[in-house]
Amino acid sequence: MEINTVSSRKFNQDISKIKQSANNGPIFVTNRGHATHVLMTIEEYYKITGKNENIVDLLAMPNDIEIDFDPPKLQDKLIKQVDLT
Repeated sequence: MEINTVSSRKFNQDISKIKQSANNGPIFVTNRGHATHVLMTIEEYYKITGKNENIVDLLAMPNDIEIDFDPPKLQDKLIKQVDLT
């Protein structure tokens, strides 16, 4: 796996090319010589974190679980009477 480093200025100037380069390995983005961010493919991220969930999986309700939801009533302070005459 190849690891490359690019300055934040160059990253901003040629993001498409750098995103394509991330297919070959992580890209470290530096700011004033210090690494601040890492760009990698989502597949590589899943390998590292061991997570393979997407947003739909994370928001799904597991197996018909019922949730009691009893929101608090609005207070009278929030309701203003309006004179429409």
